[in-house]
Parts: sequence; structure tokens; C-alpha cells
Amino acid sequence: MATAQSPRDPQCRADLGAQYVTRTPHYAGQHQSFYDELLTQGVLKPLTSLIEGMVVKEGDCNFVAPQGISSIVKHYLKESGVEVSYGHRVTEIYLKDDKWEVHKEAGGSELFDIIILTMPVPQILQLQGDIKNLISESQKQQLTSVRYSCRFALGLFYEAGTQIDVPWAARYILNNPYICFVSIDNQKRDIDAADSGPSVVVHTTTSFGMENLEKSIEDVQDVILQQMSSVLPDLPTPASTTCRRWTYSQVTQTIPHCPGQMTLHHNPLLVCGGDSFTRSNFDGCLESALCVMEALKPHL
Repeated sequence: MATAQSPRDPQCRADLGAQYVTRTPHYAGQHQSFYDELLTQGVLKPLTSLIEGMVVKEGDCNFVAPQGISSIVKHYLKESGVEVSYGHRVTEIYLKDDKWEVHKEAGGSELFDIIILTMPVPQILQLQGDIKNLISESQKQQLTSVRYSCRFALGLFYEAGTQIDVPWAARYILNNPYICFVSIDNQKRDIDAADSGPSVVVHTTTSFGMENLEKSIEDVQDVILQQMSSVLPDLPTPASTTCRRWTYSQVTQTIPHCPGQMTLHHNPLLVCGGDSFTRSNFDGCLESALCVMEALKPHL
């Protein structure tokens, strides 16, 4: 759920990850309170724009985030009242006197009572320290079975007044080895670009992502822009661009039986969650969060 903004205009946004939220009939009742809250607060609204090639199943409802998909995350962080500290990469976790000692890449460490890990599973398995010995052999087998797709996402930002004339807000591109999805992102979110300028998002295929995973962002961006000339030959030159490498995009193979969470240590608590333990969509994230909460309650 990543939203980028133009360096020249913060109101010109582009969703580089998830594009919209699909609520299936299965989860409509279970998670209704979450959807009601997000819709009431204006964080989500029904998707009304045309997305060409989208497969709509009976009973599905699709929503977009007017302020960008990252506004969903920001909403929950704000409601929680937590103090968020960004830009700290965890490298080692040690068990010290019934506490967790967490070491950071930049140096220094902090003590915690409880740890919840929600990063991609390969990054959990890369952590050093006591945590390596706390993962049982059966848990390790389950964790190493998780598989991800990978792709690149390119955001194009334009000056106010730029016209991008296509009959759709977003389109799935078929039979193209490079590009699988293009969105006129402000139109998808039903935002008038008269004042801030339009934005375009391009998602590559997972096969292209895998083949070019080790290449520089600059080289990959050049290839994507070249290929866009065949998909949208009249696309104007953007005022600025941003390209993101999703090494771990969507989960293609989850933890067996989708348990929602995995507890690595009970006292003090260390629990893992996220879409790797359910499925790669918004409802999967909610399901995992609720499972983590059940594991957390006895320790509060």
C-alpha cells in the first residue's frame, strides 16, 4: 500500500502498489465494521471508473482510496495513537532477561516487551541473533515454503493542464511480456487533475520483474518507458518519474493452511503476521491482524 507523490506537487499522487480494494461476499460480513469505518471517514469510496480487463466476480465490491492507497495505513496508525519510528532496519534480535533486545543496521539497540514481525518472510529468515534458534524446524519448513511474485512499478507525474486522452481510467494489458497494467491514477481515484496535474502508474509483469530483479532502477525505468510507447504512443513526456522495485510483491504461496499468524516465542511474545499467513489482499491483512491480536491479548 504505497503511494508516491510528485516532487513538485504533493497533491499529484500515484499508487505504486495495491490499486484498489476488492471486498468479496465471504468477507463482507466478517469485516463489515472495517469497511463501514473507512467509507464513513472517506478513506475509501466505491470504484466507479472504468478499469478495462478487470475480472469482476458476482458479489464483489471494489473501492478506491481518494487520497492514495497509503491513506488506509495512515488512518489506522493515527487511530491507534502509536508513535511510529521510520527508517530503522532491524538486523538482530536477542533474548535478554525476559525482554527482546533489537539491534539496528545503523547501530544501537532497544529493549522491547513484545515483538510483532510483519515484513516479508524472507526478511524474517534473514534476521540474526537468538531468533534464528527460536524458530523450530517445522516452522522453518513452513516459512521457507512461502513464495512471492516480484515486479516493478513506475509512476509518471505531469504538470497541471496536461491531457491524457484515453477512454478508460485503468487497463490490464494482455499478451505483453513487459507491462501488465496501466492506470491514469487520478482518474482511477476519481480526482480532478485540473489543479494538480494527472499521474500514470505502470506495473510490469512478474516475469519481467524476475528477469530484471538485479538490474539498476534507472535501466529498468528506461525499458519500461520504451515499452510504454507501444501501449500508449501519444503519452506526453512526464515532468518527473519514480520507479519502485517490489522484490516481494504479492504472495503466490502462503504458509500452509493460512493460520493468520505464527508464534515463535511465548514469553516474552514474538509473533509473525501479514499476508504471508493468509492471502495478499486487504481482507487477508485484516484477517492476519485479528489473529495476531488473539495471540497478543493474554500478554496485555
